[in-house]
Amino acid sequence: MAGSSPRSFIGCRGLNTRPDRVLLIEPDGERNGSTLPDTQASGYTDSSTGAKHGEQGSAERFARDPQKREAKALNAFRSLRRHLTAEQVNRYFSMICFFSPAVLGSVVSFVFHGGALWSVVLLAAKRRRLNIDRPTLAMTLAIYTYCAAMVLASIVNGTLRADATHFLPLTTLLLFPISYSTWSITDKATLARIAVLASAAACVGALALTIVQYYWIGMLRAEGGAGNPIVFATVTCLAVIMCLTGAVSGIEKAWKTLTAAILAGVVATAYSGSRMIWVALLIAIVAVLAINRKRFTRSNMKRALVIASACCLLTAVITFPIIVRRTHFLFDDWKALATKGDHSTPLGLRVGLWEIGIDAFRESPLFGHGMSASRAISQQGFEKEYGASQGFNHFHNGFLTALVQAGLVGALTLAAIFIVAISNATRVLRLSADPLERFGATMVVVTVIVYLVGGLTGILVGHDILDSTLMIFLVSGTYLACGQTVAPVRESRPT
Repeated sequence: MAGSSPRSFIGCRGLNTRPDRVLLIEPDGERNGSTLPDTQASGYTDSSTGAKHGEQGSAERFARDPQKREAKALNAFRSLRRHLTAEQVNRYFSMICFFSPAVLGSVVSFVFHGGALWSVVLLAAKRRRLNIDRPTLAMTLAIYTYCAAMVLASIVNGTLRADATHFLPLTTLLLFPISYSTWSITDKATLARIAVLASAAACVGALALTIVQYYWIGMLRAEGGAGNPIVFATVTCLAVIMCLTGAVSGIEKAWKTLTAAILAGVVATAYSGSRMIWVALLIAIVAVLAINRKRFTRSNMKRALVIASACCLLTAVITFPIIVRRTHFLFDDWKALATKGDHSTPLGLRVGLWEIGIDAFRESPLFGHGMSASRAISQQGFEKEYGASQGFNHFHNGFLTALVQAGLVGALTLAAIFIVAISNATRVLRLSADPLERFGATMVVVTVIVYLVGGLTGILVGHDILDSTLMIFLVSGTYLACGQTVAPVRESRPT
């Protein structure tokens, strides 16, 4: 050892005081006069198995090896596919669908249609099953019959070309069985909790937008993300009822959080100024409490009454100014209409539209005038009867609009959609004690209530947000109430 070169160590454990260190040998014949750098500088580190290349050296070799980069990217993609299953995608999709109508507005339409079209692709590729059970078949037939009636009315009236663009909203309704087939791969309990929690988040978001629009921007009526007070009130009302249903049915145990969300949603609905939706909200609350009345016992009845009383009192204090103002406007409009025949107020415009619509229905009671005729009929009617220049593409009543556009054929088939929906729901409520099935049936019942009551003075179908939300609630409610969960078709994994 003493006579050897300082670099000529033997890689032997017996001659090394540290067993985990490996000594390097540099033969004399390979010396080039340079000094071997130490292990840290050369990219070597000590380990129990020997020297390893450092991070810099590994990165250089990895950059020189494109096959390793491709293999790593492929492994990452396969890992993502393993973790992002079809059911997990459905969960995220459902969250957005229930959250976005009140807060993000037309985003719900893009999401719903995008999901439905992707479902069409999956069904065509045989990676999904077309799940059509008896309740879904009845709903599908009712919806498709209504769409066929609208097209038939256009053919009879010779307005098929003019009505072509007005047929686009019908595609939202036609996607019902497609969306149902994809949604039915989701676990029912998971979907129910998503509907409740996403609706709770929507109520909070709706209140935040209401505060900004009413107190900061100075809007007289909150519009949320929907851009329309009536539409905003409708979808927020549904979110409130979902929170209430989740709380009283026991689907979600966090009743304190849901109570706060309900209060937020009710306030936002009140600030929309949509009086008919206020009525719909009260009727829907009574319906939910009546459906779940057996869950109330003496022990929790007192707590429920205290919470309800406190919420009602707080809501009345917060919303009293706008409720009084909107009620005062209603009486002023009624007085102006009754004494002066003033049809320029919101109430006067509605009454004028109803009178014009009834006259138009009498002219063509069976097949109406076609979908594109609404604006021309209303504009001509206002000019003739009231000397005003007003034109609307609907008659502020869902069934009257259907009567004008497609006559009795259109109105009756439109009514059939809601009749079939409520029939499926009431059958479940009468025969089933399963909490999830009753939750889904309640979802369908309150959806029908809100849409029918709101549609008496507004839009029933034909609006992108309202149509998408209607399909979301009918699809989810029907599936939870009386549908069967199916597994997605398994695809063979690549080797």
